[in-house]
Amino acid sequence: MTAGRSGPHPEGREGPSPRVSGAAQEVPRSARDEGGSHPTATTRFAGTPSDRLTVALWIVGSLVFAFIYLPLVVVILYAFHDASIIAWPFQFGTLRWFAALSHDRGMIEAALASLKLALLAVAIALLIGVPGAFVLDRYEFPGKTAFRRLVLLPLILPGIITGVSLLTFFSFVGLGLSSGFPVIPGWPVVLGHAAALTSVVITQVFARLQRLDRAQEEASQDLYANEWQTFRYVTFPNIRTAVLGAGLLVFTLSLDEIAVTFFLIGRQNTLPLQIWGLLRRGITPEVNAAATVIFALSVVVIVVWARLMREEPSS
Repeated sequence: MTAGRSGPHPEGREGPSPRVSGAAQEVPRSARDEGGSHPTATTRFAGTPSDRLTVALWIVGSLVFAFIYLPLVVVILYAFHDASIIAWPFQFGTLRWFAALSHDRGMIEAALASLKLALLAVAIALLIGVPGAFVLDRYEFPGKTAFRRLVLLPLILPGIITGVSLLTFFSFVGLGLSSGFPVIPGWPVVLGHAAALTSVVITQVFARLQRLDRAQEEASQDLYANEWQTFRYVTFPNIRTAVLGAGLLVFTLSLDEIAVTFFLIGRQNTLPLQIWGLLRRGITPEVNAAATVIFALSVVVIVVWARLMREEPSS
């Protein structure tokens, strides 16, 4: 029996055939894929509806961004246009329009007026908006839900409606449009900007207060801290970034506000109104230079605001 098994194989192979395990009998996946009998994962994934949808969304998003920002790119490019008129071909390579802008007395006075107006609007909006956010977060009173919705009304209403309403109100109380000039552009326009933008502060600070851990304040009071100490050392450090971010956002919105300003301004033009007056005589590279400076300042402020509004891991 043993000798018979070790003899020549009928098919010419010597010795017994080794037993092949199940793992060895299975053809490798890569071999099957190379043979073409089974499609690979990449082949199955390519061309799927989700893949085509992703490409389509990228194309649509690129077109939307081009529609929004391409005119702004053109304005910035023509700020460096080496000619007195806006015309093709584009002649790049000059800073003389920025130099002319720095010597334009009317533009400088309008920029200073806009700066004072924005700073005063920020101060008033913070003085009213921060306590208003605490009232919404900490107290219950009749009509609170309606009040929360009405706070957003100045942001929803068109600027022309807000401007006409404030002009009518200030005329009714007898407050002149040039009151406070030349120290400030005018109290009506300052109060108008603050009234229109206070809701920005309320919504930003209220959202942060909603995420504040009240246990920290309770622990501070358990350690015999009074309300002012609790606010100074516990509450305010937690909402500081929201307050600063809301102030920067109000500053940016006030700087380029034109609808409310048009109805409430007195003798002094602001920067948007000054640029609008120049545009009535035609577009010049100096106007593009002014728009470029405003855009750069706005981008800086908005970037700082976005970083401040970002939640810190420690909070």
